[in-house]
Amino acid sequence: MTIAIFGSPYPEHFTKYIQHLVKKLESEHVRIIIEENFNNFLQNNIRFTSTIDVFNSYESLKEKADFLISIGGDGTLLKAVTYVRELNIPIMGINTGRLGFISSISATQISDAINDILRKEYTINERTLLQLDTNKNLFKDKNFALNEVAVSKKDTSSMIRIDAFIDDEFLNTYWADGLVISTPTGSTGYSLSCGGPIIVPGTNNIIITPNAPHNLNVRPIVINDNSVIKLKVEDRDQIALVSLDSRSRAFDSETELIIKKTDFKIKLIQPQNNSFTSTIRNKLMWGLDKRT
Repeated sequence: MTIAIFGSPYPEHFTKYIQHLVKKLESEHVRIIIEENFNNFLQNNIRFTSTIDVFNSYESLKEKADFLISIGGDGTLLKAVTYVRELNIPIMGINTGRLGFISSISATQISDAINDILRKEYTINERTLLQLDTNKNLFKDKNFALNEVAVSKKDTSSMIRIDAFIDDEFLNTYWADGLVISTPTGSTGYSLSCGGPIIVPGTNNIIITPNAPHNLNVRPIVINDNSVIKLKVEDRDQIALVSLDSRSRAFDSETELIIKKTDFKIKLIQPQNNSFTSTIRNKLMWGLDKRT
């Protein structure tokens, strides 16, 4: 078995947990391949007893890993997706960040989670992604997002105008700070902070959530994920921003944005006793009486 590791620099107190992870994998004779930049960081903190290979691109990961472990927060896992793409490599997220909805494995759960992988006692959750097509190919071969496609104003303090169409039928003109087009996975991210609903993964939906709309009766809307969304944006400065998860590009008002689901999905590993409902219940502290 070969496990790839991708990550972001983490606080010093997590070092003992990552050392335990490496020791656990090596003791089980698992071959380890680590993303090049993260490997450079680990060399100063972690001891290895076996030879470590590295990868630095989607191409160099092809056919080299059975699983990928993402070490960091949700943002780190979103970056890991750009390496995996359609390779069907299951991803497990270990959370060294703050909230962590998709990187939901805590440091203290590492050993149990690795045991679940080795014993094949886990569930695979397939997550839908969104694809952005433009006539200027803004994101080249990384034109996809696991969480959301977000349109926002760039420099001006004024609102932007966004004309939205669903399957070529006019939906609405949004006067707002922006618009968030989200997958169910991303419903607990930017969309949620803009007042959007939480959508259970696997329900085949896309959420359209305005960010600070001028008209307060304009609400989020949930549509079928077989729909194709077209956006035309006008900004006073003629330049706006579009983001795919954490990657952003500027574009002008002549650029149409076409958004639809991708023809591939990302596989997330769900260890035992770590479901979506338990994650949001614990992360959002539902049902807890915090009164003193």
